[in-house]
Amino acid sequence: MKKFFNLFYIFFKIGLFTFGGGYAMIAQIKEIIVEKKKWITEEELLEIITIAESTPGPIAINMATYIGYKREKILGSIAATLGVILPSFIIIFFISLFIEQFMSLKVVKYAFIGINVGVCFLILKTAINMLKNIEKKLLPILIFSLVLSLLILFEILSIKFSSIFFILFGGIIGIIYYSITQKEVNN
Repeated sequence: MKKFFNLFYIFFKIGLFTFGGGYAMIAQIKEIIVEKKKWITEEELLEIITIAESTPGPIAINMATYIGYKREKILGSIAATLGVILPSFIIIFFISLFIEQFMSLKVVKYAFIGINVGVCFLILKTAINMLKNIEKKLLPILIFSLVLSLLILFEILSIKFSSIFFILFGGIIGIIYYSITQKEVNN
């Protein structure tokens, strides 16, 4: 029972003290789960991020579920998932009761400006860490460069384009590359 409470508690803290959603949580998950607790490796974290991003649902919840399952199977996944969900649920519930009064406070408006800067930092930190850990081979570098170029171009030209297509594009290119290289290996 202590193991499940520990999973719940750790993910509750991550959910409680990380603003900005799932991508901002990745940096905290890396620091606590990989570096401090050593429950998973950095390579496993990258795999979890990939799986969590490519499956339906919020990335932080998917990551918590997977890490909880890896640690303590079904009950671990439930404990970790509840831990990461409950802080947001509780906070949003109470804010919703007083939303108009809450948002009219100047101190709240300025707090959100500061929080936005912190969230940008956490997301940027996660991106840099993922970039440092990406395989330094031609295919990942090409896919990254192409997708980054397209993202910048689409932003400059104000073209609306769903990020899911970039994920699918990367997956399709990876499958094609794998198919070609396997044929060469088998011949």
